Amino acid sequence: MRGYSQLVIELNETATKTLKINIGALLGRACIANRYPVMTVANDLKVSRQTVYDWFSGKATPTKSKHDMINNLIQTIDAS
Repeated sequence: MRGYSQLVIELNETATKTLKINIGALLGRACIANRYPVMTVANDLKVSRQTVYDWFSGKATPTKSKHDMINNLIQTIDAS
């Protein structure tokens, strides 16, 4: 499995340092820390890989309908 690019890591760090941290950036932090694949996240949440990368970087925010699924996924990733 390939790791995350430095750009994705830096964008996620910037997104998680803002005053208005969104759940997508938190998901990114968990995935990067645990080397959890974007493709798996995309499949689990039924979205595209680009959507996941946009969440990680703070370019986009997940819809409220995805929040429970994302919270559960973060807990699963952090527990592994």
